[in-house]
Amino acid sequence: MTVSAVVYSEAGIEEYDDLAAAKAAEGTTWVRVHEADDDEISAVADTFDIHRLAVDDVVNEVRPKTEEFAAYTFVLVKTAELTRGETTFDEEIREDPVGVFFGTDWVLTLAPRADDPIGRVWNAVVRGDERLLQRGPDFTAYRIIDVIVDEYFTLLDRIGDGIEAIEEEVLTTTDIEVLEAINTVRRDLLSFRKLAWPTREALSVLARGDSGYVGEATEKYFRDVYDHLVHVVDLVETYRDLVSGARDIYLNTLSQSSNEVMKVLTVIATVFLPLTFIAGVYGMNFSGGPYNMPELGWTFGYPAVMLGMALVGLVMVWAFRERGYV
Repeated sequence: MTVSAVVYSEAGIEEYDDLAAAKAAEGTTWVRVHEADDDEISAVADTFDIHRLAVDDVVNEVRPKTEEFAAYTFVLVKTAELTRGETTFDEEIREDPVGVFFGTDWVLTLAPRADDPIGRVWNAVVRGDERLLQRGPDFTAYRIIDVIVDEYFTLLDRIGDGIEAIEEEVLTTTDIEVLEAINTVRRDLLSFRKLAWPTREALSVLARGDSGYVGEATEKYFRDVYDHLVHVVDLVETYRDLVSGARDIYLNTLSQSSNEVMKVLTVIATVFLPLTFIAGVYGMNFSGGPYNMPELGWTFGYPAVMLGMALVGLVMVWAFRERGYV
């Protein structure tokens, strides 16, 4: 089913098929909507008098936020996970929006796609978790958001492992694959940063107690989630600095490698420069006049020139080695 309803209290749990009956029942009503079509979403929104613009925010995947309405509080958060890219084989962050609406005695979760983190909280309610049964809808909303935020740390752990691998590789190789891995991690961190910052701002509203539907006893739990998000943002910034440092090391290593190659080529060219001059001079082969080369008629002219060229080359190589050029 894409629309499920349950009513729970300290007395017990009861599942409903009729949304209106579930809303009118005694206790806390939780309606879970996921992967539903437009008609199902509209029916749920009409039953709980949810503003259409709030529903559109969830469906159209706007940035995370918190809004106050007369009869409920609306929180838009997003799940995040690393998945195989649709156009490349690299992993990239996939975001799925989740709308959490909660009033005096009801909670409504709206997820256009899969809502696995919400499913864990739902299963806890169905199993009869006393912490959830004994508290109101604001605590249930906290648990849903808390589970989603906890998933951020799992994602950051995977990114952190990738950064550690990159830091080891940049010191030993200049393969282009290393640069591609660095750019992939930078793209993931930038994408996740755009998610983490507005989520932190949205949770600050609930942590401060600005919502009329968050009880005083539950504010401390939202403050805890807010602290987690502060930590998430700090980790993102730290990882971005580490990746930037790894990229700088890679570029410096690549530049140094190129300089070494250019230095060797320069030495070789410099060694052959005088040899080329000598070969050019003795390659003119002028003879038969008073101003021609006397060596052209000498029996040992050729081996003498070759020996001289070898000595010049050896002396230059020795001089370069003495100066640390090779």
